[in-house]
Amino acid sequence: MIKLITINLSILLLVVSVSYAQELQEKRDREVSVRKAIDSFSKVETKEVSTVEKFKAMFSEGKVTSQLRMVAAGYDLKEVGESDNYAAAAGGMLKYELAELNGFNAGVAFVTSQDIDFISGDKNHAKHNPELSSSAGAYTELSEVYVNYKNSGLNIRLGRQLLDTPLADSDDIRMVPNTFEAYVASYDISDFSLIAGNIQSWQGADTGLDDGWVNTGDRGVSFGGVSYSNIVEASAWYYDISKEGEATNAAYFDLGVDYAFSDDLTLYISTQYLREKEVDNSGVEADIYGVLVEAVAYGIGLNVSYNKASTKNGKRSFSGIGGGTMYTSMDSMIIDEITEDRDSDALVLGLVYNISDWNFLYAYGSFDGEANSMGEEAHIVEQDMGFEYSVNDEFVIAAIYVIQEDLENSIKTANDWSRAQLMVKYDF
Repeated sequence: MIKLITINLSILLLVVSVSYAQELQEKRDREVSVRKAIDSFSKVETKEVSTVEKFKAMFSEGKVTSQLRMVAAGYDLKEVGESDNYAAAAGGMLKYELAELNGFNAGVAFVTSQDIDFISGDKNHAKHNPELSSSAGAYTELSEVYVNYKNSGLNIRLGRQLLDTPLADSDDIRMVPNTFEAYVASYDISDFSLIAGNIQSWQGADTGLDDGWVNTGDRGVSFGGVSYSNIVEASAWYYDISKEGEATNAAYFDLGVDYAFSDDLTLYISTQYLREKEVDNSGVEADIYGVLVEAVAYGIGLNVSYNKASTKNGKRSFSGIGGGTMYTSMDSMIIDEITEDRDSDALVLGLVYNISDWNFLYAYGSFDGEANSMGEEAHIVEQDMGFEYSVNDEFVIAAIYVIQEDLENSIKTANDWSRAQLMVKYDF
C-alpha cells in the first residue's frame, strides 16, 4: 500500500492560454507534454534585475528570490520481491542576484532537500525512497553561481545556471531541479532568438542525488539553436554530446501554429523531429518523429500527442540530460524506455479542466515497442491523474496519482507500480 499521498503541484500540464493574441503578447513557452507541465509548475518566477549607476548600489538593489517546497511520495510496487517505499522532504531554493551595472551582474543560489524523518522510510531499509533527498536523506548544493553580461539583445552567462533547451533542461518535477555548469551566449533580434553554449557538468534529480555534480564528458555538451515566435513557433537545435555511453550528434526541429476561432476556442498543431547519430560506439542512434494537436474551449483542454521512434539493431534513443522534449513524455514514462533494439511508438491523450483557482488533469499514455532481436515486444501504459489549487499567487498545492502497467508480461515487472505524490510550494 502507498504510505503517503503526495502533492505534485506540477500537474497543470496542458493548460494553455485561451486567447491566441494574449499568448503571443506574453511570449510564454507552451507546455507541450505532461512532463513539461509538471516542470513549469514548480519553477520559481524570475524577478527583474534593477539597473544601477554605482557599484555599491549593485548590492543594495540586489534581488532575493526564494521558494519553500514540501513533497511527500509513496510507491506501491507490484513486482515480486520488491517492497513499497516512500519518503517526505522539505526544502527549497534561496537565490541572491546583484543589480546590473554597465551590463554586468552576478547571482548565487543554493537548493536543499531534507527528509522529514518521522514520515519517511528508514534510510537503512528498502522502504526508503531516495529520489527526494538522496540515500542519506539530505541534499544541499550550490546550484547557481554565475556572472552575467547583457548589452541590448546580447546576453552572456558563465557558471552554474538554469537551462531549458530540448536536450538539456531543468526537469523540476521533484525536489531538486537540474542545473548546469555552462558557458552560454544568446542574442535576441526581432522575433528570433539565437543561443550557443557548452555544458561541463550538471546536478539534480536526473543525475541521482547521491552523485552530486556529474561530468558531461571530455568535450562536454556543445549546443546551438535558433527559434522564431510570431505567426508560427519554430526552432532548430544541434547538440554534440560527449557523455560516456551516451555520445551522439543530435539535431532537433519543431514547428507549431495556433489558430483562434474565437476568444474561447483555439487550436494548436505542432510537429517535431529528433535525429541522433552514434559517436564512439555509444549505441545512441535514432530518428524520432512527433505530432501534437491541442484544442482549448471554455476552460477545457484536449491534447493528443504521438511519437514514433525508429532505431537500428542494438541502438537506442537518448532524450538528453534532463526530462527530454518529446511530446509524449509523461510524469514517469518516456519513449526512451522502450526504444533499444526496436522501433517504438507512443500515444498520449490528455484532458484538462480549469475553473477559478483549480486545475484538473487526466492523461493516458500507451507506449508500444515492436519485437527486438530477441523477439521481445513491449507495451507499457501510464495514467496520470491530478489537481492543482492556487491559494494565491505565491502559495500552491497540487497532487498527482500515477499508475503504470506492463501489459506485455503476464507476471508483474518493474513497470507495474503506482505512486501518489503531494507537493506544496510557497514563493516569496
